[in-house]
Amino acid sequence: MTIDIRTATEADFEDWQRARNIGFLQEPVLKPEQLEGRRKHWAGSRPLGAFDNGRCVATFRSFDQEITAVGGAAVPADAITNVTVTPTHRRRGLLSRMMARDLAAAKERGDVVATLIAAEYPIYGRYGFGPATWTTEWTVEVPRSGLDPRLSGPEDGGRIDLVDGEDVRELGPGLHERVRRAQPGAVSRNELWWQLNTGVLGRDSGWTEPFYAVYRSASGEVDGLVSYESDDRWHDKQPHNTADVNWLLAATPAAERALWRFLCSIDWITKVKSGWRGPDDLLPFFLPDPRAARVTAHADWLWVRILDVVRALEARTYDGTGSLVLEVVDADGLAGGRFRLEASPQGASCGPAGGAGADLTLPVAELGTVWLGDESLVRLAALGRVQEEREGAARKADALLRTPGRPWCPDIF
Repeated sequence: MTIDIRTATEADFEDWQRARNIGFLQEPVLKPEQLEGRRKHWAGSRPLGAFDNGRCVATFRSFDQEITAVGGAAVPADAITNVTVTPTHRRRGLLSRMMARDLAAAKERGDVVATLIAAEYPIYGRYGFGPATWTTEWTVEVPRSGLDPRLSGPEDGGRIDLVDGEDVRELGPGLHERVRRAQPGAVSRNELWWQLNTGVLGRDSGWTEPFYAVYRSASGEVDGLVSYESDDRWHDKQPHNTADVNWLLAATPAAERALWRFLCSIDWITKVKSGWRGPDDLLPFFLPDPRAARVTAHADWLWVRILDVVRALEARTYDGTGSLVLEVVDADGLAGGRFRLEASPQGASCGPAGGAGADLTLPVAELGTVWLGDESLVRLAALGRVQEEREGAARKADALLRTPGRPWCPDIF
């Protein structure tokens, strides 16, 4: 029997969730409270399913998102999540069919890019996605950090207060908007995110109320928020407790410094785990001994698939001035072509290159990788992933496209 790919309806909800859990090797029977929490996500999204004889055997879901381009513009994106295929139905092209359907709809809708967090590296390049941001986790050994444990308050006239979830829901959205507008690669958070991450809506694994701390500058502005948890470990009557950061938002370096130093000053805390941070985060250098912050994880994070080359390249800013002709190869026919980019600090224009010869030929996945300014086209050319059609073109392109700070996506979705 032919496997049917279609939009999943409300009648499919529980069967679809069962298939999602099976694909992620989670318990296939969901509790009522788990289903209720997931129903909120389902309501505002575009779920697809593969159905074999009426039973869901693959899942795929997308929703509206904004991603911050270089320079701060909010770009409409098709965010993809909950991608699974039941083990009995692998290697039948189900993901390819769902992906093609979703990306075609996103292109028609006017989304500039598609985004996802890849559970496995090798899968998504064949659909035109490239890793555009990376993430790093540090573990701080507090006793060797060199910080004076007697000094826990900010040194700049600001203050830190513990708050509750209700305060976070009030203060967090405005702060997050300030932070994400200044951070290429950051994505939007809706009200549902704040409810889920402050316990209003339950999570699959249950809810443990974290600690929340807010940093206010000397003028009273809310410039930072952190959510963290702590374990309770003692050995030979000595504390060996770890503070695990769920997320930390800081609109200024002063706020970031104050929050990290606060976390490292809490009595009985001997380790601080940073959670997922940008790979060029300032954290280690807030410590008198940066070696006290040890990298414990580093991985690709946000993957980007360009759907509209012209709008993607015009949405971002450029520090340099120059012209570049790109031959973009897209096997799926969504965003390929030859494009001329004219860029300067005053703005950019992009359009069909006509008969002009290309400077660089690159797959659409590699354009997604360099769009936020992180990767080097010189390095991609050395790896054979980009072809120089004119000598020195990759270096010229790097001068236009690369950014001083690295992009970062603080969220998983």
